[in-house]
Amino acid sequence: METMQGLKRTDMCGALTADDNGREVVLCGWVARNRKLGGVNFVTLRDREGIVQVVFNDMTDRAVFEKAEKLKSEYVIAVKGKVSLRTPENINKDMKTGEIEVFATELRILNEAETTPFYIEENIDTNDALRLKYRYLDLRRPDMQRNLMLRHKVTKIARDYFDNNGFLEIDTPILTKSTPEGARDYLVPSRVHPGKFYALPQSPQLYKQLLMLSGYDRYFQIAKCFRDEDLRADRQPEFTQIDMELSFIDIDTIIEINEGFIKKVFKEALDIDVQTPFIRLPYQEAMDRFGSDKPDTRFEMEFVDISEAVKDCGFKVFSEPVRNGGSVRCIVAKGLASKLTRKTLDSLTEYVKTYRAKGMAWIVLEEGNLRSQITKFLTEDEVNNIIKMSGAETGDGILIVADKNDVVYDALGNLRLEVARRFDLIDKSKFNFLWVTEFPLFEYSEEENRYVSKHHPFTAPMDEDVELLETDKAKARAKAYDIILNGTEIGGGSLRIYNADLQQKMFEALGFTKEEAWDRFGFLMEAFKYGTPPHGGLAYGLDRLVMIMAGCDSIRDVIAFPKVQTASELMVNSPDFVEKKQLDELSIKTDVKEKKETEKTEE
Repeated sequence: METMQGLKRTDMCGALTADDNGREVVLCGWVARNRKLGGVNFVTLRDREGIVQVVFNDMTDRAVFEKAEKLKSEYVIAVKGKVSLRTPENINKDMKTGEIEVFATELRILNEAETTPFYIEENIDTNDALRLKYRYLDLRRPDMQRNLMLRHKVTKIARDYFDNNGFLEIDTPILTKSTPEGARDYLVPSRVHPGKFYALPQSPQLYKQLLMLSGYDRYFQIAKCFRDEDLRADRQPEFTQIDMELSFIDIDTIIEINEGFIKKVFKEALDIDVQTPFIRLPYQEAMDRFGSDKPDTRFEMEFVDISEAVKDCGFKVFSEPVRNGGSVRCIVAKGLASKLTRKTLDSLTEYVKTYRAKGMAWIVLEEGNLRSQITKFLTEDEVNNIIKMSGAETGDGILIVADKNDVVYDALGNLRLEVARRFDLIDKSKFNFLWVTEFPLFEYSEEENRYVSKHHPFTAPMDEDVELLETDKAKARAKAYDIILNGTEIGGGSLRIYNADLQQKMFEALGFTKEEAWDRFGFLMEAFKYGTPPHGGLAYGLDRLVMIMAGCDSIRDVIAFPKVQTASELMVNSPDFVEKKQLDELSIKTDVKEKKETEKTEE
């Protein structure tokens, strides 16, 4: 086996330019390709900075050429050679280093490689499970390396920005107390305290509030967090937050600081100028216009409430929801009449049913013709009123959902997104930011049969809504705000409760007895006795932010070693069983194996 003894790398492969002409360099990396043409081998050498062409010529050094003949993809090599300009006709404008090549004078094969299970190249069409099983190979691909380098850049910019704005980076514990109010905790058994468990933090929420009480004024952290919940494209069981908390501030100050951060990170990482201030939408307005608290504003198709036009009609599918407190709303698919075939409309009808809607009504306005399956149930005036109220014109399609408001918002909001996706209405070059504010303080949980926190129980209510904690929880609004990018929530926060009496009222509104509240959060309530400043904060999902900046569809593509849908990691095969001795040390007994044996016996 050859080593690098006596050689020292001078440059990264992708960093060489025409200015390096005539320089002797030492390069190291992986062979991407070995193209053999007569007495010349053209080897594409790759490292994290890019690729460069290395030329091995049998007329220059026969021994080096013969060694180069053996090179295969993914061999690890070190090369010494001289940089030379390519002739004009051989310049490769698709390569960053396409103006030059390196004529090799020495070659060392540091390690050979077997044939990889997939090609190490960009945009491969390979099964995700295979990519994740061989993640160390997947991470060699240039697009994956760019993603992770972008992630590094974003975190570096964050540290610099928040440092320059008076924030202190302070670590908070990973092993902490379980406070089940929200997502499911990951639990860690204690060997020293048998029968007791730590929890991995879902966020540094309580610790960062206590840091404000401790007088640190402005805190931030690149924080690892954990939630035991079902996975999807933008969710993982462990994830990273850019977390912050500030004292003696208002919502405007927090928004101003964070708009400054977004402006800086997009300019320095992507050279994109983001326009500030961002639009602010109260929660209810966002729901009424888009059916979502994270609306994608890169395209139109806003909701139109046509309840007034149909509330007294004879068509019960429309009139009954309005009579029962619901609504009838529509979106207008501008210019899509010719594409809204019966087959397409039927498939969209089935689509809304997956969001609890009973169906979808439609009116298609063609030149000299009106197509609809509901006109026989409505008068001509009622149909005309729907068209007039919706603002539809010839060439448009009107898509209608009628039901309880929460069903209408969910079904029509997702239908809006589906129509935009199917008919390519989204400008993917845009980065549209907005703030959603004035969220409900509570939401009703059918599963728990009680009101739960929309965000978390430490969120302050709007001052004018404090009395609603005792009289009408459903109407109480929160001093909360989410930052939305292209229809994805990339961050969220709130002003916090900092008064012990108000915090106790909040716990009571959530159905906790005083004893239960003190058992779970007594340390916080106790701390509030000793002078707590007004404070608030925000946390970004770093993974989601980088995913959108990188143009990816899944956060798995911006995380080095992610989990799959089953919350397992295919490369190292975790989670896995552990030895009985380890369980005994933790005073834990599991019946999983016993159950397997029982099932086998029953068969």
